[in-house]
Amino acid sequence: MSGQVKETAINVDDIYEEVSEWHINSGGIKIVAKRLAGRFRTLKWFGMSVWLVLFLGPYLRWNDSQAILFDLPHRQFNIFDITIYPQDIWMLSLTLLFFAILLAAVTSIAGRVFCGYFCFQTVWTDVYTFIEEKLEGNTPQKALKFNKAPWSVDKITRKIAKHSMWLLIAALTGISFVAWFTEAFQLWRDLFSFQAPLFAVGVIATFTGGTYLFAGFMREQVCFWLCPYARLQGVMYDQDTLLPAYDAERGEPRGRIKKGQDNSAKGSCIDCNVCVAVCPTGIDIRKGQQEGCITCGMCIDACDSIMDKVKQPRGLIRYASYKELHHNGKSIPLYKRLRVIIYSLILLMALSGIIYGFMNLSPTEFKVVHERQPLFVRLSDGSIQNKYTIKILNKTKETMTIRFNIEGLDGATLHSLKEMTVEPGKIVPVTALVRVPSEHFTKGITPIIFKGDVVDSTISLRYKSMFMGPE
Repeated sequence: MSGQVKETAINVDDIYEEVSEWHINSGGIKIVAKRLAGRFRTLKWFGMSVWLVLFLGPYLRWNDSQAILFDLPHRQFNIFDITIYPQDIWMLSLTLLFFAILLAAVTSIAGRVFCGYFCFQTVWTDVYTFIEEKLEGNTPQKALKFNKAPWSVDKITRKIAKHSMWLLIAALTGISFVAWFTEAFQLWRDLFSFQAPLFAVGVIATFTGGTYLFAGFMREQVCFWLCPYARLQGVMYDQDTLLPAYDAERGEPRGRIKKGQDNSAKGSCIDCNVCVAVCPTGIDIRKGQQEGCITCGMCIDACDSIMDKVKQPRGLIRYASYKELHHNGKSIPLYKRLRVIIYSLILLMALSGIIYGFMNLSPTEFKVVHERQPLFVRLSDGSIQNKYTIKILNKTKETMTIRFNIEGLDGATLHSLKEMTVEPGKIVPVTALVRVPSEHFTKGITPIIFKGDVVDSTISLRYKSMFMGPE
């Protein structure tokens, strides 16, 4: 028992010592990350390229119209030949649930890989710093020397070029975002003719300013202080989560290699600090997992390149679980991890619902509402009359002409409504009167079916309602 208590105390002390060495940049130091080639840098560029969809997506055409258009004024989402209306909002809810759980599932498996490879803040910051490096220096030393140099024509020209490109990218970001919600080419024409709606201009200006500020100046500070995901990541990790980690048993004691000296007592880490130089948030991964780590793997590329130069095996810094590094154990397979199983089941259910929704999208929304005051009327000839309100939403892109009739009740006839026309995307409410001669009506409530056939189409509408009369 005492041995267990002693071991726990040592672990706690180690944790406090590790945390005390953490350094979080609160904005006092500008991070200028060194850019190195490597397999994870290649993956990062590939992940970043996904955001080209933001710029190119609204300009794709399909059947002489915008392929994807989230038309909020008309309350419809057009995705190629599919049109989704507010009545199908449950599909959007399932889609949001799917991506939220997917983010949690990926985090529990491999940490903040979304932050490292796909997050718009990370991607735009990387693009902005790439431009900055090309104009002001591709190493921290060169960048510092450039910014401390006295102002000259060359320096002013480079500064203007940098900020002009930053603003151009920011403006394109704002315009491309708005283009998802309005006709893209018309938006450009309206902007150049100064006829764009004020709301659209305001959204573009907000995105332009936000992108320019966050990616150009705040950078990693957004990840540290503004992003809620950074605060939640801790509860999504467990001892089997794969994260960029430093193998201290192999790397310590660290020290530089010197020719002519016996280096056998030293660890593999030569204390070159390249892993720190390439980190976009400026942390030292050798001090343990930290809030600023966005799991991008840049430190792995850096360390592997150094290990190649000193002729040592790669993997001093690698994706590894806490269990692997601290207990020399193997991670539990994904199919045995309860958290992953639960996430997977939720993802499967959400995805099944989304697929079912897309496969069963109705071209119309057909509803019949029985008027309750009065429930029925007895006419002078003794027949019973009920009043209904029929609502039809045309989800197609063609005008519909619908012919109605009644089924399920002998002698029932439809009055004031025989045929109606519904424009694309419109909801048309109409009044229908149903009459039944007294000799055909036998009880108080009788099922009745409203049927509508679309002219020149195979679409058929059916709605089961009730016909009411005296007991």
